[in-house]
Amino acid sequence: MSRRLPPLNALKAFEAAARQMSFTKAAEELFVTQAAVSHQIKSLEEFLGLKLFRRKNRSLLLTEQGQSYFQDIKEVFTQLHEATDRVLASTAKGALTVSVQPTFAIQWLVPRLSEFNVLHPDIDVRIKAVDQDEGSMTDDVDIAIYFGKGKWPGLVADKLHEELLVVVCAPQLLEGDIPLNTVDDLNRHILLHDIDRKDWKAWLKMMSVDTSKASYGPIFSHTALVIQAAVHSQGVGLVNSVLAQPELLSGRLVCPLSEALTSEDSHYLVCEESQADLGKIKAFREWMLARVSKEQKSIKRMTGTHAFD
Repeated sequence: MSRRLPPLNALKAFEAAARQMSFTKAAEELFVTQAAVSHQIKSLEEFLGLKLFRRKNRSLLLTEQGQSYFQDIKEVFTQLHEATDRVLASTAKGALTVSVQPTFAIQWLVPRLSEFNVLHPDIDVRIKAVDQDEGSMTDDVDIAIYFGKGKWPGLVADKLHEELLVVVCAPQLLEGDIPLNTVDDLNRHILLHDIDRKDWKAWLKMMSVDTSKASYGPIFSHTALVIQAAVHSQGVGLVNSVLAQPELLSGRLVCPLSEALTSEDSHYLVCEESQADLGKIKAFREWMLARVSKEQKSIKRMTGTHAFD
């Protein structure tokens, strides 16, 4: 019995166009022209002897037969993608794409990455720094670092550090005309805010003092910017102890007040459940979790803080 199959390029064009419901978007995804997509769809329709799409009021619609065909082949494409991912991930070599927010990449991951490269020279790590919403895993990412509660459907999430929000400033502020020794001294200093003002408000509330001071001061979109502003004596920051670690170790920042607030969210190492124990992904997970475990206690000692929930 003859097993005739349509050309793969025609199937790819159809699957993309049906999923996007647009020839234009399908062309962008496949890096071809809209005319090329249209040609591939036409050749597939000729092969099948039926119409797959129809246009109505400038919109693109699947015919009944087109809808049925799409439902069948999209599962096949999903299986092909998953099978390919498993094969690529099964070996402890090749490219490994890690998606991570910029501050964590700059302050923690990149300075330690050479250790992983020495242990696994056959794995080519590619860092993809993105401002992502938690749970936004994309097809081109093998493993990611999210900041959140740790529950994302379909993903394995390994909690990294126990994270504290600590008060930091440049040592010059302690030596200036306005000392910073007590909570009340904050009233004479500029507060630096990370994304919004809720962290400082929570910290001041924890200290049972007036929270109105938290309504003032510059707001930065990344923790790294808050840290740099504090380093340059522009104010007092309340930042993640893990992310401030390099500056605290170097002495460019100090913790003038010992009270710390336990962060509601943490950084998590996440990947697809089906990929967690495969090759290069497993190697990166094991290295990173071991590295975090090794340094967890030293972070709290370094800040000299005691935490409150």
